[in-house]
Amino acid sequence: MSVRPYRDIIRRKSRQVTVGDVKVGGDAPISIQSMTNTLTSDPKATIAQIHALEEAGADIVRVSCPDEESTKALKEIIRETTVPIVADIHFHYKRGIEAAEAGAACLRINPGNIGSADRVRDVVKAAVDNNCSMRIGVNAGSLERELLEKYGEPCPEAMVESALNHARILEDNDFTNFKISVKASDVFLSVAAYQGLAEACDYPLHLGITEAGGLMSGTVKSSIGLGMLLWSGIGDTVRVSLSADPVQEIKVGYEILKSLGLRRRGVTIISCPSCARQAFPVIKTVEKLEERLEHISTPMTLSIIGCVVNGPGEARETDIGLTGGGKGSHMVYLSGVTDHKIDSEHMVDHIVELVEAKAEELEKEAAAVNS
Repeated sequence: MSVRPYRDIIRRKSRQVTVGDVKVGGDAPISIQSMTNTLTSDPKATIAQIHALEEAGADIVRVSCPDEESTKALKEIIRETTVPIVADIHFHYKRGIEAAEAGAACLRINPGNIGSADRVRDVVKAAVDNNCSMRIGVNAGSLERELLEKYGEPCPEAMVESALNHARILEDNDFTNFKISVKASDVFLSVAAYQGLAEACDYPLHLGITEAGGLMSGTVKSSIGLGMLLWSGIGDTVRVSLSADPVQEIKVGYEILKSLGLRRRGVTIISCPSCARQAFPVIKTVEKLEERLEHISTPMTLSIIGCVVNGPGEARETDIGLTGGGKGSHMVYLSGVTDHKIDSEHMVDHIVELVEAKAEELEKEAAAVNS
């Protein structure tokens, strides 16, 4: 029997769209995005939050544009940031036109919700004239009344039908530079809807489990739902929806993609949960290292293991490794090979120095390859 290699993820083939300078779909890397929770009409606060998201590694950032004050502020926001900005539009077609003219890279919109065919045509023209893509965003909690009457409740079939109905409106206007999402707060409903949509069209898919909850519960819920879809090859861009600092959404998004080998950014720490065998306080050590290594964006691996049971084996597979030893003296591994020992007192500072030096080395190697 032929079995697919267990590490292989064969991505669904989709067409490619652009969001500013970020390509979504096709063979482009899966992008990670978040959404601001400041008032868009307060450009100073919104710009500050976008800068924090950029620093965390966001590829795309979405801002809500519920009123004219927000779209007026959008021009300044876009001017003062570098990441592509998606304008979230609901119902009022003029906000879509204003956002496109202000420089938004993408409009999140449901064309069936913004009125007559003429209004849809006006928004499409503004998008084309300003090189602006779109995202059709279907949510289980706001399905059209006629679909709820037809199916009786939110279900995968209703969500897919809603998405395709909206897509048809854009296609009828000769506009295909869009991606689609079909989000629900229920993991099973979301996954089934995305699976159905993936079979029904070749548009890029924006993944998300909407209204997933707080940092802990939302991370678990999103990891399960998005992980199932990504492992099966479905998904071209992701947003982890958390009731938390939006920066955490970016961090969780990267961790999900890193765990599946789909994106790499920053230091991946392999660490043990600790037990009575630990030769140093593993949990506190990892907490300190996570905080002090946040600034590293270069992909690399670091193992922090409290004893010699699993330490040497894990260290052989990582760029830098630390295994707990006796009498407060611990073994440091470089590129999988035992190199030297370090005492408990200087351990954290020493590991940080090694990681920073390794990051610099890897960056120089990458620059040489690309030159």
